Amino acid sequence: MTIQQIRYFLALADELHFWKTAEKVYISQSSLSRQIQSLEEELGITLFERDKRNVKLTDTGIFLKKKWEDLLDEFDRTLQHARKIEEGSSGLISIAYPGSISYNYLPELLRIFSEEKPDLKVELMEPTDITLENLLTSYQIDVAFSRNEVLNTSILSERLYAEPVCLVVPKNHWLTAENFVDLRDVKDEKFILSGLHHTTYFSSLLRTIFNTYSFEPQTHIESDFGSMILNLVSRDLGISILPYSFQFSLNSSVRFITLPEKTELFINWRKNDDRKIVKNVIEYATNLGKRYNQRFI
Repeated sequence: MTIQQIRYFLALADELHFWKTAEKVYISQSSLSRQIQSLEEELGITLFERDKRNVKLTDTGIFLKKKWEDLLDEFDRTLQHARKIEEGSSGLISIAYPGSISYNYLPELLRIFSEEKPDLKVELMEPTDITLENLLTSYQIDVAFSRNEVLNTSILSERLYAEPVCLVVPKNHWLTAENFVDLRDVKDEKFILSGLHHTTYFSSLLRTIFNTYSFEPQTHIESDFGSMILNLVSRDLGISILPYSFQFSLNSSVRFITLPEKTELFINWRKNDDRKIVKNVIEYATNLGKRYNQRFI
């Protein structure tokens, strides 16, 4: 028994006429008759009652018509979904990301997914206490955006763009872009920062920045979440240094002063992951990254 034989049976069950059905399914009447007879013989049941003038479903045929219509409908939907997975337009993709891209780059990328691949399901994760390398190699995520390149022989990385980092101060702060000289202007201020003792890329960048200006910040509050830091700065609890992207949070209670230092964004994925869904995500991410790179040149 084949899927095609079932399709022939269902077509004949609708038409109840061999010649009309044969035309509909693009085979000869004799071929259609042989296919139905072969199906009946294989199953050991009679599907149709026939005479010279009429074709009629048996009770068994009526039962199987309903069951096979439902099964073929499910089969066709499943096959259609499988084809979408094969072409990379459906399925699930798990993405890890730094909070700094959640206001501009990531929403814009997700909008592109929604327009170009509406059947794609995206699972987002903002990790803080486990490395992206471990998440990728343990198959907990499929793609990771990061501020540094993941250095592992089983992982591939591509630079997307670079953006400035900014000094973030409350709106009513005395320091402005016009009177700002360099970071030593605020060496006596209270800072709200990601822990400088951490081994993350951004913590390392902060240490480098403070070393450049030869002072150790008075860290008043530590947080790994940029959105929390932004909120605390807006409440006049200290100042901070964050990637430029946080400007897109549109927080009117803080002011951003651009620093000369820059931070980069990378996309990382497993070298052996050849799924089209992953390749499509990488393609969309890199194309969007090129546009962002132009903004910050």
